[in-house]
Amino acid sequence: MNTQVHAPATAAPPRPLPAASAEGVAQTRAPALDISDLHAWYGESHILHGVNLTVAPGEVVTLLGRNGAGRTTTLRAILGLTGSRKGSVRIHGTESIDLPTYRVAHLGIGYCPEERGIFASLSCEENLLLPPPVAGVPGGGMSLTEIYEMFPNLLERRHSPGTRLSGGEQQMLAVARILRTGANLLLLDEISEGLAPVIVQTLARMITTLKAKGYTIVMVEQNFRFAAPLADRFYVMEHGQMVEHFHASELDAKQETLNQLLGV
Repeated sequence: MNTQVHAPATAAPPRPLPAASAEGVAQTRAPALDISDLHAWYGESHILHGVNLTVAPGEVVTLLGRNGAGRTTTLRAILGLTGSRKGSVRIHGTESIDLPTYRVAHLGIGYCPEERGIFASLSCEENLLLPPPVAGVPGGGMSLTEIYEMFPNLLERRHSPGTRLSGGEQQMLAVARILRTGANLLLLDEISEGLAPVIVQTLARMITTLKAKGYTIVMVEQNFRFAAPLADRFYVMEHGQMVEHFHASELDAKQETLNQLLGV
């Protein structure tokens, strides 16, 4: 991977959170996600080596790192999708390390994997209607009307089979399906990868809108120019550990460090 980091192009600032800044929220509420000394394995392979990560309600946090650093495994380990794990993963204050994956999801967490998981035999709208709401969210999440307002492409293709959707439309559908469940902590894995710039811009607007609504988002992203204007904080991973952590306001000062950690 050749990840040369440059300062992002100027972007419109995200709309503020309804009540307070993410930093202020962190001081008054339990973290949306609090990971401590997380280890994870695939079979005999020890992938995560004591990961520590904290995300405040309403924050957008991006995990950076080279391929194989452990970023996707971190997302999967949060949900219990690795072979085994140990440590602490608290979601909205509830310890989840010993819970099965379906119980973790019911804590209000949604995962959009890199492979998207669209059901090819179902129409776009049938894919949207499929997932059940998570526990504790009356009426589920966003309505179809709200989804179609956010993603007009899906309204136009609502009767099309999943296999007939473009890559960008499938990515929109994968994210929209999570929003239908009512999950308010979103784990997004490489959602901009391989997509046309106009689709990437749509996804950026979506993240800005969701942040304004109070959603918490953890992103794994290779596209630094996509992630940089959106994230409040960044973590950098190497060899299954967090090796750097900084706020968006420190981005310029961290350019040389990031080039060393992410470059080839």
